[in-house]
Amino acid sequence: MGTQPDITADYCREIETYLCRKNDGHLIRVVGPSFDLVSGWAAQGVPLKVVCSGIDRYFERYYRKGPRRRPVKIDFCEADVLDVFDEWRRAVGVTMQSSVTSPRSSVGSHQSSDSGSQSTSSRRQSLPEHLERVVLRLSAARARGSLGDGFDALIDRASAELDEARAKAGGLRGAARQALVDRLTALDAELLRQARESLDAATVAALTRDADGELAAFRSAMTPEAFARAREAAVHRLVRERFGLPTVGFE
Repeated sequence: MGTQPDITADYCREIETYLCRKNDGHLIRVVGPSFDLVSGWAAQGVPLKVVCSGIDRYFERYYRKGPRRRPVKIDFCEADVLDVFDEWRRAVGVTMQSSVTSPRSSVGSHQSSDSGSQSTSSRRQSLPEHLERVVLRLSAARARGSLGDGFDALIDRASAELDEARAKAGGLRGAARQALVDRLTALDAELLRQARESLDAATVAALTRDADGELAAFRSAMTPEAFARAREAAVHRLVRERFGLPTVGFE
């Protein structure tokens, strides 16, 4: 087993390589303050896949602004990485003594308007916005062919329910709104169950190993029962990612 400095260096190299690919081959070194930032993520147990998802989220927003002006540094992705990590922790049920923060000032480079980044957790989606996003992502997943023919009937039914819900979600209150939220949770579970059942045992085993890797930094602080729940949630998240399924449930 490698020492902690070796593990941190490998972690930084993986992120540097991924950032290079996202920058169309332009190499941006993770050194100096950037290395301190990324090392902090490694020390806090932020999974590599979570960092990559945060980088992807930044690039998606950056591309929407038009032609790129310059290669993206990892520092610009900080807010998105921390947002995705927060989402990951909530999804798998991992808690921490303190939140992950930048080793630098609270006014970090990701706050710069020139970087084009802003925290996505500061603005909660409304229920109608959530439903619209879910319908679009289900349609995109079907168009990619990632779901397979067996999902067609379920997707049709789910999409029809979601379209109906969108038409009235903004005006729902109290028990009626809670009933819709409960139905979304049930739909989400049904989609996820069918996705997992479509995978063979070898694939599920591989996803379970990936989940164990994501949770490795937190396992020693968890009870066996808590780890089992977190592992199951992490596998579900990886299944969702594999098929490009949105989170239908609404918090």
